[in-house]
Amino acid sequence: MAAWSARRPWRGLAVWLAFVVLSLGVGIAMGNHNATGDDYRTGEAGRAETMAAQGHLDHEPVEQVMISARPGAPDSAAAGAAVRDITARMRKLSEVKRVAPPVRSADGHTLRVEVTLWGDDADAKKHVAPLVAQTEAAQRSHRELRVEETGSPSISLGVEAQRGSDLALSEAITLPITLITLLVVFGSAVMVAVPLLLALTSIAAAVGLSMIVSHVLPDAGVGMNVIILIGMAVGVDYTLFYLKREREERARSGGRLGPEALVELAAATSGRAIVASGLAVVVSTATLYLATDIVFSSLATCTIVVVLAAVLSSLTALPALLVTIGRRAEARVARRAARAAGRPARRARDHAEAGRMWTALLRPASRHPALTLGVSVLVMLALAAPALGMQLRVLNKDSHSREIPALQAYDRLTAAFPELRIQHQVVVRAGAGQADEVGGALQELGRRATHDPLYAKDLRPTVRVSADRRTSSLYLAVPHRLSSPEALTSLQHLREDYLPATVGKVAGARFAVTGDVPHDTDYLAHQDEKLPLVVGMLLLLTFVLTALVFRSVVLGLLGVALNLLSAAAAFGLVVVFFQHGLATTLFGFDPAATSAIGSRVPLFLFVILFGLSMDYQVFVVSRIREAALAGVPTRQAVLQGTVTSAKVVTSAAVVMVTVFASFMLLHLAEMKQVGFSLAVAVLLDAFVIRVLILPAAMTLLGRASWWPSRGMGRAQQDAAAGAPGVRTLTSP
Repeated sequence: MAAWSARRPWRGLAVWLAFVVLSLGVGIAMGNHNATGDDYRTGEAGRAETMAAQGHLDHEPVEQVMISARPGAPDSAAAGAAVRDITARMRKLSEVKRVAPPVRSADGHTLRVEVTLWGDDADAKKHVAPLVAQTEAAQRSHRELRVEETGSPSISLGVEAQRGSDLALSEAITLPITLITLLVVFGSAVMVAVPLLLALTSIAAAVGLSMIVSHVLPDAGVGMNVIILIGMAVGVDYTLFYLKREREERARSGGRLGPEALVELAAATSGRAIVASGLAVVVSTATLYLATDIVFSSLATCTIVVVLAAVLSSLTALPALLVTIGRRAEARVARRAARAAGRPARRARDHAEAGRMWTALLRPASRHPALTLGVSVLVMLALAAPALGMQLRVLNKDSHSREIPALQAYDRLTAAFPELRIQHQVVVRAGAGQADEVGGALQELGRRATHDPLYAKDLRPTVRVSADRRTSSLYLAVPHRLSSPEALTSLQHLREDYLPATVGKVAGARFAVTGDVPHDTDYLAHQDEKLPLVVGMLLLLTFVLTALVFRSVVLGLLGVALNLLSAAAAFGLVVVFFQHGLATTLFGFDPAATSAIGSRVPLFLFVILFGLSMDYQVFVVSRIREAALAGVPTRQAVLQGTVTSAKVVTSAAVVMVTVFASFMLLHLAEMKQVGFSLAVAVLLDAFVIRVLILPAAMTLLGRASWWPSRGMGRAQQDAAAGAPGVRTLTSP
């Protein structure tokens, strides 16, 4: 495929650009299909939501408009006028289903007006903007008061807007640093533009493809973050690997080969490694589908499409661009040949100096492999140790940035009306003739709960019954923070004590509890249940892929072990920085974002890190294997292959770390943790795993590294016997 593009560069470029335009055009035309509330249902909370939906008693999207004075209690006349203004404004909107009478807080300082929207709670953020606009207009009309709006729809809208501005900031930081890194590596503005162009076009194609795929697998709202995060990293990485090999072949040929032949040689070596690496990332990421969770499925889909797009660009546009640039450069090289007669020697010395530097760094692994391996592994295990105390939590309103106005209003709302912090919804499904019996049991449940200090005492729970009298529902208020121990304890009491003693005695009745706390609790339980399956399949596939690529069972086992070590060390550092609060001390992060690890972070990172580690594993070991197949003894091949790949691996690591670290500047706590984890893992993988542990392990294993490859065995035997035709590769 790359050879075809190299021989017909303009057609190759046209094919790639047509693919990008077509993908993006079709995607925009079809639109993005977002996940609905039904897609998020999990466990008992999901069953309760399904039963409530059957009886048309599911949770309605609600916004709260608050009216208060800046200090103290508001003037009654002014507050009354503001309430009437807000009520009239909201009732005129087609998005509004009903407006409730005003409710005064216990201290008398705040009035709230509850506004219920039409439609599903998950889609309400699309329709809440007109309500927010009317609240802002009312604020301008009543400047002596504070008029503000909050609720799940407006908070979701604010989080989405903040995410968009965060991504723009991340791009503004990432692109300049990536440009500088590539300029240092290649020393040419033209060559710098190539990886950036391919990365950005790969991202554009992936955006369109993800929109198309979303009609089969709905998007959970995390797609754009993942596409940019992974797209920039692998897009630039793959291009670097390819360009580095093309330059090596150019230097080795001494001008005897044309651009087409050079690109074909690069395709046969680094190009093949890129395809193998990309497929490894795709296969490992696909294990996230086994979690049967809409968020993980969305993460997997976006990662897969952007990696495939990057691989495809390396087989079409990249060879075409390199040939086009090479042809134009040949004329300049010919004209400058006389004046540049001394430059190749200096270039060779530069490479030699780089080779000597990396040879020095690799000297511990080559001369004292056992000691180097032991010390390095112990250090990595020490970094991983804190991961044993990792505490997972579903990150919710408590952990979001307080720079969002709707969340500032939410804090004031819950301070004035604590009973609005948490609501457990009990849903019961029984025969129509049992409606009265079920209602009596729910009333008894409400009475018991009001005597429990974990529940709000001043409210009288009301039982709602569906039109067909088969479904009944009761809301219980809990005046504690979402992430507090009291909130979890209130759910445990409800599920384990109160429900069995009341509704549980109604013959044939099915019941379940939903709400924010039940949903988070059941979500964590669902993840714990699926974790062994996902991790087990990931380890198996990583082993099989590595063994197939290198035709070595030993390297397959070694690859799994090294990836586990890298991921564990990254997890340990995440716990220290985020759970133990070091990130707050060093970087000034919001303590709410550093008190626990996001529930989705470990599994997503584990899978992605395994995939990205294959980049370096495939690239470095491919160079070692290439030298060994040429007859270089394994010990020397390890040193030679690592040295020749060191510069590009380092450059790729710098780009990846820059991209990932920029996500630490985002406000969303989970993205901070993901960005930090990936940046740390890449650093450890590039500078500890690939420079110390991998060379030391392969040096100790020697020929056993390649077992059971017969071809490698013959090549190494011939080298040991000094057979004719065996050659030693030299680093360029």
